[in-house]
Amino acid sequence: MSQFSTTAAQAANPPNMLAELLRAMRPRQWVKNVFVFAALAFSEERLWQFWNDPWPLIKTIAAFLIFCMAASGIYLVNDLVDIEKDRAHPKKRNRPFASGRLSPMVGVVAAVVLILIAVPAAFFLDPSFNFLIVIGLYIFIQGFLYSYWLKHVVLLDILILAAGFVLRALGGAAVLGVLITPWLLLCMLLLALFLGIGKRRHELMLLDANAGEHRRILEEYSLPMLDQMMSIVTASIIMAYSVTAFLAPAAPQEPYPMLMATIPFVIYAIFRYLYLIYIRNEGGSPDELLLKDIPLAGSVVLWGIAVLTVLWLFPN
Repeated sequence: MSQFSTTAAQAANPPNMLAELLRAMRPRQWVKNVFVFAALAFSEERLWQFWNDPWPLIKTIAAFLIFCMAASGIYLVNDLVDIEKDRAHPKKRNRPFASGRLSPMVGVVAAVVLILIAVPAAFFLDPSFNFLIVIGLYIFIQGFLYSYWLKHVVLLDILILAAGFVLRALGGAAVLGVLITPWLLLCMLLLALFLGIGKRRHELMLLDANAGEHRRILEEYSLPMLDQMMSIVTASIIMAYSVTAFLAPAAPQEPYPMLMATIPFVIYAIFRYLYLIYIRNEGGSPDELLLKDIPLAGSVVLWGIAVLTVLWLFPN
C-alpha cells in the first residue's frame, strides 16, 4: 500500500482522527494558560487560600479551561492557514494537517466548535462581560489578526504573541474582579517576549538559508539582532520582577520585602533557559522545554512554592 493510501486510511479511522485532532489542538501548550492564575496568586485579598473560600480557585480553573479551548481553536486556525508553509519545515511538516493525517475540514469544524463553546462559557462564568471582553480580544487578536496579518509584520509578530500572555493574566483578574499590579503585567510581557525571541532565534538556526521559504518574516531577522533583543529583555525581566517583589500590593513588607527571597529562582530559570538556547540549541518550543528539562521545570515549581510560602507565612 502506498504512503498516501496509508495516510488516507488512517485519516478515515475515527480513533486515529480523534488522536490527530487532539494533537493538532496542542495540549502541551496549554501550560501557557497558567498565566491565568497570576491574579489569584498575587491578589491582595489572598484569594488563593481556598480553604477559606474555594470559589475564586474554582472560577480561575474554569477560566483556565476556557482559555485552553480558545487557544486550541486558534492553534487549529493557525495551522490551517500555514499548512503549505509547514510542509517546508523540517519539524512542522509532521503536524496533522501538513502531513495529511487530518482533514482540514475536521480542523475547521473543531475550531468553530471550540470557539463557540468558549465564548458563551466566558459570559456564564462572568456575567459582568469583563472576562468575555478579554476572551473576545484574545480570539480576535491571536486567532485572526495574527494568523492572517500580524504574523507577517516584523517585530509586531513577536509583540502580538507576547500580548496574548498579558491577556491571559488580565482574564484571570477579570473573572475574579480584582486588579493586577502593572509591574506583574510587565513581567509577563517581558517573559513572553523572551520566549518569543528565543523561538525566532531557534527557527533561524534550524532553517538557516531556507528560513524565508518557510516564513518570509524570518528574512527580516538576523541572529545578531535577536541576540541584542534577548540581552535587553533578559535584564529587563530580572529588574521588573525585582520591583514586583518589592512593591506588589500582595508582597509582605515586614520585616522586609519577603518576596525578594524568590528572585534567585527567577534568575536561575532565566539563565537555564539561556543555556538551553545558546548551548543546547533549543528554544523552538518553550512548552516542551518546560516539560522535559528537569532543572528548568524544577526551578519554576520551586519558585511557585516559594511565592505561596512567603505569602502564607508573612501576611501583608
